[in-house]
Amino acid sequence: MRLLSATDEDVARAGRLRTVRLIAIAAWVLGVILWTATEGLAIDYTRLFIIVCAGLITASIGRRRAVAVIRDWLPFLVVLFLYDLSRGAASLLGRPTEWYFQINFDRWLFGGTDPTVWLQAKLKAPFAPWWEVIVSLVYISYFIAPYALAGVLWLRARAEWRRFVLRFVTMAFIGLAGFIIFPAAPPWAASQCTAAEVATGPSDPGCLYAKPGSAGGGLLGSRTDYRAGAAPWVERISNRGWLKLGLPQASALIDEGQAGVNQVAAVPSLHAATTALIAIFLWPRVRKRWRPLVAAYPIVMAFALVYGAEHYVFDIVLGWLLAGGVSAGFSAWESRRSNRGAEFGGRAETDGAAADILGAPLVNRP
Repeated sequence: MRLLSATDEDVARAGRLRTVRLIAIAAWVLGVILWTATEGLAIDYTRLFIIVCAGLITASIGRRRAVAVIRDWLPFLVVLFLYDLSRGAASLLGRPTEWYFQINFDRWLFGGTDPTVWLQAKLKAPFAPWWEVIVSLVYISYFIAPYALAGVLWLRARAEWRRFVLRFVTMAFIGLAGFIIFPAAPPWAASQCTAAEVATGPSDPGCLYAKPGSAGGGLLGSRTDYRAGAAPWVERISNRGWLKLGLPQASALIDEGQAGVNQVAAVPSLHAATTALIAIFLWPRVRKRWRPLVAAYPIVMAFALVYGAEHYVFDIVLGWLLAGGVSAGFSAWESRRSNRGAEFGGRAETDGAAADILGAPLVNRP
């Protein structure tokens, strides 16, 4: 009988660990599905990071120790947990909610036209058309994409992971400051409330929970040129695509998750800011053929937000400016650090194993 060499034993052990890893990943996927089915979609940072960290631990079996996940991600989780607590406390400061400024800005920008009202009048059908599936998928990607990207970067390019995390966390806290300084109602809320109901700038008026259309279009008014059979007022329709897919449960779970968050945390739009941040971050790190897709992401998200009555154009513009400012600030800071390191004979922080999500080196490409 031939004795196994050390190399053979290592190969056999690696094979066993790979099997365990695949089983653990399958169990993680099943657990996420069951948790979502029973508790609703995870749209708060705490639950999202429990899911992400559990997934990274399973993906790290046989590759690196689980303690590395805790060491690297726990500070990130603590910071965003504090952000969630602060976001809930923002409504306790008593600042009146802004209901008109965003409407007036959009009308000024578009020559007296409300973009959300116009888009729904021209495009909204009585039932979701096929392309609203794309709207719903893009909208919900906000709750997944930044954490998925962070997870991939952590597994493949730790230096890049740190860069992305610093940008994302900083942007989240600046967004929180915006929610506190300028609490603002989104279009779907304005369409359900009358001027009398929001005269004092309430953050949680009863009209938010009224049946759509009960206010006759509310602050946004109604139009006579809506498509036949469609409701002649603005509705929150960002989740109708799930109904087209025959998944009403998914739509219900998302609606349930949305009901538990701050309804007047709209300025700046973190949906717009996050997708823009992802696009800016990935642009120099992916192959040229993927750049049109990267650039299209924040643009399609903006359409989904305005058409779905989730945000005004004003909110989106501020979100894009936020992402651009944070990205430019960190890039300048990293460049100064790199130059200072070169000046003193050091080297910039690099990750020799860095690879982009498509498998190519993480380097700037012309």
